[in-house]
Amino acid sequence: MSGLGGLNKSPQGVVLGLVQLQNPIVVTPDDLAAQTRRVVELVGKARRNLPTMDLVVFPEYALHGLSMDTNPEIMCRLDGPEVIAFQTACRDNQIWGCFSIMEYNFHGNPYNSGLIIDDHGELKLYYRKLHPWVPVEPWEPGNLGIPVCEGPNGSTIALIICHDGMFPEMARECAYKGAEIMIRTAGYTAPIRHAWQITNQANAFCNLMDTASVCLCGSDGTFDSMGEGMFVRFDGTPIAMGSHRPDEIITAELRPDLVREARRHWGVENNPYQFGHRGYVAVKGGAQDCPYTYMQDLVNGHYHLPWEAEVIHTDGTSCGFPSPTRLYRGEELPILPSSQTTKQS
Repeated sequence: MSGLGGLNKSPQGVVLGLVQLQNPIVVTPDDLAAQTRRVVELVGKARRNLPTMDLVVFPEYALHGLSMDTNPEIMCRLDGPEVIAFQTACRDNQIWGCFSIMEYNFHGNPYNSGLIIDDHGELKLYYRKLHPWVPVEPWEPGNLGIPVCEGPNGSTIALIICHDGMFPEMARECAYKGAEIMIRTAGYTAPIRHAWQITNQANAFCNLMDTASVCLCGSDGTFDSMGEGMFVRFDGTPIAMGSHRPDEIITAELRPDLVREARRHWGVENNPYQFGHRGYVAVKGGAQDCPYTYMQDLVNGHYHLPWEAEVIHTDGTSCGFPSPTRLYRGEELPILPSSQTTKQS
C-alpha cells in the first residue's frame, strides 16, 4: 500500500520522505551554520528525488548531533536563522518539512524541540519533547503538551521525539487528539533497534494510526546511529523499512482516509474507542470511568511506584551531569509566531 514508495500517488494519499541523516559533529556556531545548509540542501534533494513527496522528515539531532552539548552559542530560537532557513527551503521547494532543533531556554536547560513547516514556509506545529531520554539527555522536560496540526491533503499529524515513543500514553494522546499520522524522530543507536521496531508497530496498531519514524544514521566517531526509517500501517504492518545508509531518503504513501475508515467501521480491535467505552456489549455505551490507579495518582500528584525507593538512577550524575537543584514549574511558555496554526489543548 506504499504506492511503490510514493511513485504512484493516490488522490487520498500523503507521501512522506524520511531522511536517514548522517550523524553530524557540531561544536561551534560555524558548524551549526554549515549543518543548517546541509539540511536545506537535503530538502531540495527530497523535492528532486520524488515530485510526489508532500512532507520530508529529518531526525532528532539533525542540527546538533549526539554530543548533548548545551552551549548557548549553538542553541536555536524560533525566530533564529536556522528556522528561517528551514522556512525558506520549504517555501522555495514547495514541500512540507519536519525539523529538529535544540532550543535556547531563558529559564533553565535547553528544550529538545520539533517543528513542522508547510509548503508556504509557515510554522504549523511546534513541540517540545516531553520525555528526554534520562539519564543520558540534559534537556528541559517539554511544557507544550502534544499538539496536532492539519497536514498535507487534509491529514491530521502529530509529532513526538525519540524516547517519547516508548510510552504508550504518548501515542494514545496523539490519536485522542485526532492524529492519523504520527511522526517519530530519533537519534537512537543500535542497542535500541528491537525496541524501536516493536514500539513503532504497537503505537500504530493500538491507536489505528499510521506511524512514520526515522533516526540519525552513520557514525560521528563516537556514536553509531542506526537510520532505519520505518513506516507502519494502522494495523501494525510495516509498509517500508530503511537501511543503515546515511542520507538515504525512505519514502512511502500513507492513507489517512483508510485510518478514518477503520476508526469508524472496525468493531473488533477498535482500540481507541473501546478504551473509553469498556464492555459496551454488556452496558449501554460501555463503562466510561478511569479504573487505572497510575492515571489517578499522576493527576493528583501522588505517582509512586512500589519499587520507587529502590530506583538507582534518579538524576543525570551517572552520565556526567550535575544533580539538579530546581523544581519543575512548567516554566514560561513561548510567544508563538502569528502564522502558527497548531491545534493545542
